[in-house]
Amino acid sequence: MIIVVCPGQGSQTPGFLNPWIEDSASLELLENLSEAAGTDLIAHGTTSDADTIRDTAIAQPLIVAAGILSLNALRESGHLAQVGGIAGHSVGEFTAAAGAGILDATDAVTLVGLRGRAMAEAASLVPTGMSAIIGGDLPDILARLADLSLSAANYNGGGQLVVAGEVAALAALSATPPTGARVISLPVAGAFHTQYMASAVEALRIAAAPLIIKDPILTLWTNYDGSVVSDGATFRDLLVGQVASPVRWDLCMESFHEAGVTGIIEVAPGGALVGLAKRALKGVPTVAIKTPGDLVAARELIDNLR
Repeated sequence: MIIVVCPGQGSQTPGFLNPWIEDSASLELLENLSEAAGTDLIAHGTTSDADTIRDTAIAQPLIVAAGILSLNALRESGHLAQVGGIAGHSVGEFTAAAGAGILDATDAVTLVGLRGRAMAEAASLVPTGMSAIIGGDLPDILARLADLSLSAANYNGGGQLVVAGEVAALAALSATPPTGARVISLPVAGAFHTQYMASAVEALRIAAAPLIIKDPILTLWTNYDGSVVSDGATFRDLLVGQVASPVRWDLCMESFHEAGVTGIIEVAPGGALVGLAKRALKGVPTVAIKTPGDLVAARELIDNLR
């Protein structure tokens, strides 16, 4: 089974959409998605600097829109129909929901635009942030987090755990890291996937309630516990709740292994998730779509492994 994975916040880089808008159809789609998101995704994906696109309210719809561009290109060539499953990391679950047919692209980006603004507002209430912990022993790390009132936010697998909480506590963690571990501060403006995002959950729940939801047309794994979700309404509720709950990408990758995944394609702005897969799912071939040129390798992988 070949699957598609969709990256989360932090995968964007300045100017990464420039090669995509050279195609008139992609430019038109991006214009429509910009209107849905309530922000100029073309400007932010081509000329905005790193600090600007780090803003949660901009980064989230920008990443999802890029993923939708990739999915659309694979769909038009007939290759998306040959994919067996899909999953997204954090905000990438909205990309996955669009790829699986649960939400249409416009609704997905509209909802993500609101999600980003609501999470940015929640993050402004208390100075919080996130850090990655590389290596170390998980029980020791979790004990240290409890001592500092920090939370595990992203269980990424491959020896990487992202933690979140108040800035002072993160500084203390960095000053005295757990034995055998490195702590890397991440350039995000809030403690995402923790209780600090509670107000954003409620805003998203209200916005998501009236949307037209369909059941997935692809096997779809959830960040909640790595399980397969076959009901669209259930996945919508999980999308809402994951704003304030941990991302269990480690369990998703375990499920990929159990499902016999033979190839992984990461949609734009790709790179982070195939990096994790190379460590946790050794030997599984991967392609990261960063530019339209990478679509050739993605299509070849699908053709060779179908």
